[in-house]
Amino acid sequence: MGLAERRKAMGYSQERLAAAIGVDRTTVGRWERGETTPEAFHRPGIAEALRMGLDELDALLTPSPAGFQERTASPPCVRHGSEEIDDMIRREFIRLMVMAGALTALAPEDADAVAEAADRRSPADFRLTNGHLWQVYQLARSKSSVTPVVQDHLGTLNDALRESREERGLCEAAGDLFQLAGEISFDGNRYADAASSYALAASASSSARAFDLWACALVRHAYVDLYEKRYAEAADTLDVARRVAERGDSALATRHWVASVQAEAYAGLHDLDACERALDEAQRVADLSTPVHNGGWLRFDGSRLAEERGARYVQLGRWDLAEETLTHALESRELRNGQSFRRRGAVLVDLAAVGAKRRDAEQVMTYGGEALRLAGQTGSGYIARKLQGLRVELEKCGLDRRVAGLSAEIGAL
Repeated sequence: MGLAERRKAMGYSQERLAAAIGVDRTTVGRWERGETTPEAFHRPGIAEALRMGLDELDALLTPSPAGFQERTASPPCVRHGSEEIDDMIRREFIRLMVMAGALTALAPEDADAVAEAADRRSPADFRLTNGHLWQVYQLARSKSSVTPVVQDHLGTLNDALRESREERGLCEAAGDLFQLAGEISFDGNRYADAASSYALAASASSSARAFDLWACALVRHAYVDLYEKRYAEAADTLDVARRVAERGDSALATRHWVASVQAEAYAGLHDLDACERALDEAQRVADLSTPVHNGGWLRFDGSRLAEERGARYVQLGRWDLAEETLTHALESRELRNGQSFRRRGAVLVDLAAVGAKRRDAEQVMTYGGEALRLAGQTGSGYIARKLQGLRVELEKCGLDRRVAGLSAEIGAL
């Protein structure tokens, strides 16, 4: 079913739907013909009018591969497989970010353009939409499904950056949106794209003098090095992030998040004392008054520190401490009720790794098997990466045929 069919099924004419959303009828017509797609700030109103969830609406508006090919017609000799289509979408995504990154450093010289921009969306509007997109991203099982709406919003931001002198506010909005774009790339295992996004986010945030946003961009950039086991490089980046965070809002959890990620870098460098100190600093987030985060680019509240501490003990080879801490974390209400698939998957993999180190095949199969099923159900690149690390451990320990089969399934993920 397309947008037009859904509109008719709900008893709307184009005029009535346009009035309900606050746009012109011709705009609705262009949406239905696929000439344009609704901007991010229009989508909640459309979803409400058509009695749909935002994820359902995004799926309705996302072109199928066949439709995408038709609109990007190429010579008959060129074949577009699904991977080539994904690559084209990805390149356009990156192009929009690079343009926006450049535009954050420019302001229009035409006074008429500035006057015209007064009627356009404000930085506050962009921040509001960014916050909504972060919520959609966090709730989406398949993180890549959020790409189309984020890409549309990037295009809108580019238009605003071309014509507005509210440079600082828009730079901050850009730094926020670039971090979300980086998260989508990171979850899809596209580390180079993620690093580029986070670098742009850091640059835009520094232009806005938004220290907490800036520090968070640096933390996310350090994650790329962490997942490539470049612990010394990550530690250097995180030290800069700590210094930036110290100039931010002391009521926010930014500096405590920096410390929690520093603990991972120190564990990778086999520095137990520094790791423990960083975890203790991260734990001090509990001393802050709520709210300590904004639910978007900053989500750290200390609720996952038990599982983080357990993961660090796994890195350091302290299996006894790791198992006790991780088992306790797995029984927490949030992970038990499936409120965070990524977090549950990470804990399951770490517990399976402890089993591998102890040559306990039952523990490996129990926790590793569940993590594998969860990765398949959610399509999470994050859990898949964790499982690939587990596979290395499984190949080292040489357990029974069931474990060998699990390793093969992980390799095929």
